[in-house]
Amino acid sequence: MSAAARELGLGQSTVTRHINELEAAVGVPLLGRTTRRVTLTEEGSRYYANCLQILRLVEQAIEEARNARWSPAGAVRLSCTAALGVMHVTRMIFDFQDRYPEIRIDLNLTDERIDLAREGIDIALRLGPIADDAMKLVSIGKSHRRLVGSPDYFCRKGRPTRPADLAQHDSVVMSNIAGSDQLMLFAPDGMRLVVPVSGMLRVDHGLAARAALAAGRGIGPAHLWLVQDLLDAGTLEVLFDEYDLEAVPISLLVVPERAGVARVRLLVDFLVTELKKLPGIAVN
Repeated sequence: MSAAARELGLGQSTVTRHINELEAAVGVPLLGRTTRRVTLTEEGSRYYANCLQILRLVEQAIEEARNARWSPAGAVRLSCTAALGVMHVTRMIFDFQDRYPEIRIDLNLTDERIDLAREGIDIALRLGPIADDAMKLVSIGKSHRRLVGSPDYFCRKGRPTRPADLAQHDSVVMSNIAGSDQLMLFAPDGMRLVVPVSGMLRVDHGLAARAALAAGRGIGPAHLWLVQDLLDAGTLEVLFDEYDLEAVPISLLVVPERAGVARVRLLVDFLVTELKKLPGIAVN
């Protein structure tokens, strides 16, 4: 409340009075108070989320009226997995803003599955299966991966000649991905092979995995959009090209109340087009 008072240029007692009046009008406590902290109650959390939706609808109505005469303007809040955001999406945003200079982009880079409505996010770019039925899903395709390692690693540790050999090699393991201690490969005849993998380095970020693979710290699976430039340069090499790794769905989630906003719709369409151009992205 002290921070809110400073931001609004009000006294803390005024903010407290407004909160008390709001709770009296609603008829339920919105904040839980202890001597150490103030937190939203369950009712307060739902009330906040509903108010955000109402404010977004008001903003959408204003924007649609303005856009009848002016070019798209305003803010779009985009959340994206960190490695993809740093390597590719930021460049896409630069190009988009060159085309629409009045649209401000707030880019949130995180590998966590955040609540879009609660965090005020308009669009989220996600890798992996989507279970959020409350959001509008725009499927882009699937991101293909390859098993890769560096020539330096193969020189020092030898090159595996069959998938079973991977159990005896160092792997760069993603600690934030469930099941990353096993590698699933699909043979040309469709047979599935599951190989246990381990290593001396575990990371929780795609860019860290990229750096570790390039530095010869081990072998690992990698999205082609993450390492294609290193493959082209010879810094990394593909292992067992005849075996496939399971492709990962790539999608955009859009808050339904924001899908009709012109600037949100423009960014969604732009990202869909540009993401399909990335290495390893197979369109559905």
